[in-house]
Amino acid sequence: MAQEGSGIFAPKADNPRRADTTLTLNEVVITGQSEPQSLRNSVYQVRTIDSERIRLRGATNLQTILNTELGIRFSNDLTLGTSDIQLMGMSGQGVKILLDGIPMVDRGSTRESLAQIDINTIEKIEIVEGPMSVMYGTDALAGVINIITKKGQSGSSQSGSSLTVNARVQEETAGDEYDALTKKGTHNQGVGVVWQNERLQMSGNVTRNNFGGWQGASTGRAKDWMPKEQMLYTAGTRLSGKQWNIWYRFNGTDEKIQYLGNRNPVSGIAADKDYMTKRWFHQVQSEIRLNDKLNITAVGSYTDYSRRTLSTNEDSLGRRTLSLDPGSQDKSVFTTAFFRGTAFFKASDHFSLLAGVDFSNNNASGARILGAPAINEYALFVAPEIRFGKFFKLTPGLRFLGNSVYDAPPVIPSLNGKLTLTKSLDFRFGYARGFRSPALRELYFDFHDASHSINGNVNLKAEYSNSFNSFLVWQAVSRDGLHMNSTLGGFYNVFHDLIDTGIDPNDRTQTTYLNIHLFKTTGFSLDNKFFWKNLQATVGATYIGRYNEFSEAPEAFGALPEFVWSTEINANLLYNFKKAGASINLFYKYSGKRPVYETTDQVNVHLAETEGFHMADLTLSKTLGKQLNLLGGIKNLFDVTSLQNSSTDTGGAHSTGGAVPMSFGRSYFLGLSFQFTKN
Repeated sequence: MAQEGSGIFAPKADNPRRADTTLTLNEVVITGQSEPQSLRNSVYQVRTIDSERIRLRGATNLQTILNTELGIRFSNDLTLGTSDIQLMGMSGQGVKILLDGIPMVDRGSTRESLAQIDINTIEKIEIVEGPMSVMYGTDALAGVINIITKKGQSGSSQSGSSLTVNARVQEETAGDEYDALTKKGTHNQGVGVVWQNERLQMSGNVTRNNFGGWQGASTGRAKDWMPKEQMLYTAGTRLSGKQWNIWYRFNGTDEKIQYLGNRNPVSGIAADKDYMTKRWFHQVQSEIRLNDKLNITAVGSYTDYSRRTLSTNEDSLGRRTLSLDPGSQDKSVFTTAFFRGTAFFKASDHFSLLAGVDFSNNNASGARILGAPAINEYALFVAPEIRFGKFFKLTPGLRFLGNSVYDAPPVIPSLNGKLTLTKSLDFRFGYARGFRSPALRELYFDFHDASHSINGNVNLKAEYSNSFNSFLVWQAVSRDGLHMNSTLGGFYNVFHDLIDTGIDPNDRTQTTYLNIHLFKTTGFSLDNKFFWKNLQATVGATYIGRYNEFSEAPEAFGALPEFVWSTEINANLLYNFKKAGASINLFYKYSGKRPVYETTDQVNVHLAETEGFHMADLTLSKTLGKQLNLLGGIKNLFDVTSLQNSSTDTGGAHSTGGAVPMSFGRSYFLGLSFQFTKN
């Protein structure tokens, strides 16, 4: 695996803003690769979202960027202000989130980390569908989402020094709520500076996101969507030579989510909660090319992540005191130290070898955590790449595991291949064995409040899976000014002992983590891309099936369908008016109804459905001179707020009963960005 982000030896891609190259198979990808290479040469199916598409979304968080991608869905927890991501039928801990190839730390199955990455620092996003457990270890059963940050130009290719200053300000409504002075709506400001010469680069970014919440159907002080204040800090430095590179980056998050309670009609007291998160994320990465055949990389990181609950009571005169209720004042801390070292040896044009070692140390502490647990994971992985002429490439892989808490399988295998059928037709296929040991929070973390009740379960078993996928990629047309390609894919995954929440069999009043005996996902996808002069268009669809088996005796539940299915359709249209320096962009996705068989008592099973919905964003972009760009538009054109849901799970942890919140409705935004460069 090439180390994501350094890349001073990587082949240079064309200007990402050119309409005829943005999403073609010539784009350089790095996630999961032995070395940076074009999308067409990769044995993995990788989707990319480049910096220009990110800019045109007018996004202030990653969910806005990803919510119209095929196979990706989000669910929101309004009580905690967090979201969970689903990829190709799998959710929670099965999706690995990486920042420059380094795993992000989250407290639970919901992914706070996705909302705590500074959008203004992202160069592109790479999405790999299918299990990547051999390359990336635990939590990569469903796939990998790798967020790759901006690194500037490599020092070895630049003479003299340069200074670049970027700034951005954006105002957005929350539904029909907006006021610049009272903080209603969304307010985003960011500034970044990069200085570099031939060998040294120094950079820094500061971004402020302020969301005033959304009243919705709530009355009084309460809000359907809670206010959030967020500061994001980034600082880094890089030193490079002709054959080596080393850089350090700090990413900091300081976030507060406010829950405002309504006043008691008798006492006049309102119970409020502040959820405060601090994330200090340090990265060190180095790369050295010893010769034309051998390349060595090393990555280290340390994450200090804490979430604190501050509960207070405000009386009718505005006086505030600390709540004395049990568990009302709480702080949980999760720390992770991570190291990865790799060596890539290219023996010839027909054979190369990637080998590496991984180590992670995970610790947790807090009043709701049993003891002070720690889990250490060790791994050795090898992935040779064998080329048979120019038409066939095969990459077998093995990962040898060690875990301080679980008896991990001695080895996890994978096999990926790419067959060039014609000059315009490629076939990719893959098999992988997945493994995930229970996380610290699933084993030891107890969480109880008015809307949640989860007890950790120290008796959990580890998950494992067998996954198969294949993709047929057709480059239908490829000539100057016109590109067309289509990708037809299919996947089938079988998960054993999948970890999910359910009623504690020893205490029917409590919810805990349990192992589901068997879980399956399967599906098909069709993705089409079209580029003609100033027009870019993508149209795609997926058909995904999910199957749950609730026990080792499925006949006890009667005849159930093997799979229940849901459909997704998306379309993205981008048109550039080059002479005017303007563009118009439409992002659309239909997510069909989501059926699932569920049980709350391990005896009775019924079919529940969440209704389908349409999401769409329309944006307009206009350059103003050489340094300014104006961006405005409408998000959530169909004014989706919540979805009808027939689930009967109306209690316990992360209840799925009742309406499912999706958004705060149609919103309008206007932003201005500035870039100045001096050589």
